[in-house]
Amino acid sequence: MTFRYITPVEPKDATGLAADVYRQQAADVGLRRMPALMTLSPAPEVLAATWAMLRESLIAGPVSRTAREIVALGVSMANRCPFCVSAHTMFLHATGDHRLAETLVSGGAPDDPHFAALFAWAGSRAASPYEEPEIVGTALTFHFINRMVSALHSEDMLPGGLQRSRIVRGVGGRMVASKVRADLEPGASLPLLADLPSAPAPSWAGDSPVGTAVATLLATAEAAEVGIDTRQAVTEAADRWAGKHPPMGTEWLTEAIWGVPHDELPQARLAVLAAVAAYRITDADVAAWRAFPGDRSDAGLVRVLAFGAAAAVRRAEADYTGGQRPVSAWSAEPPTVVA
Repeated sequence: MTFRYITPVEPKDATGLAADVYRQQAADVGLRRMPALMTLSPAPEVLAATWAMLRESLIAGPVSRTAREIVALGVSMANRCPFCVSAHTMFLHATGDHRLAETLVSGGAPDDPHFAALFAWAGSRAASPYEEPEIVGTALTFHFINRMVSALHSEDMLPGGLQRSRIVRGVGGRMVASKVRADLEPGASLPLLADLPSAPAPSWAGDSPVGTAVATLLATAEAAEVGIDTRQAVTEAADRWAGKHPPMGTEWLTEAIWGVPHDELPQARLAVLAAVAAYRITDADVAAWRAFPGDRSDAGLVRVLAFGAAAAVRRAEADYTGGQRPVSAWSAEPPTVVA
């Protein structure tokens, strides 16, 4: 397993808020190390807010875990995040739906019409026909996590790409099956958010803790120290994105950050890429950002990327909940399925 651009805080070395998150994660998921969350650990506030959104949307509450894992897979495939596709194929195995897990990861469609519709919806970003806040919340969670993982971790979930083996995926799922099938009390992560930026919960979430978690993650990510011109460029790029992948090359990116002051260009480039195509972030992009004055720590990098990812979440939230969706000039590209 290879982290890119950051040195994560290992659970054994964590203190304060990060340690509290790792303890709850280990208890609830059954895994001491979760690389997807560890990518965020240099910025403990982003780690805590993301864990809360993941827990309250995907893990806790009465909604079928199988249904939520289908959403996680649909979004991750659409966003081209091989790491998350592998991870949530394993978690779908953990629910006991082994055939369904392998059908989806191999590019097939579920036999069950409800699951088929759910999977298609998750990848399409159409207005949601589902009333459960956990379903929309799971989709938004993975629009955020996919981007952070694509930027800060290699594609492999296991050493040597072992996750590509059907046998390994099945065995991995069985190892965490008891935790995945357990009933967890909703809201247990919210005390971790007590000292983080807050905002009103979205109306679509009702009184579910999902709403508090979503609002806190967005407020936390948007508190990053980025310039006004960068904020505008990222917001406009996310609105134009509308769920499609941008064309190859960098002309679209040059256009997106046109007019941003010179001293903001590296952060604007990273944040726009995080919003629209995080899997295209390169060593050169990060090196250029680190060469400028200011907070160029691992924590600073996580915060800039989280700002961009949050802009994409806001765009996706508007789409899933029936907001107006702008027409994009980018041609649609089908999701890549990673076996």
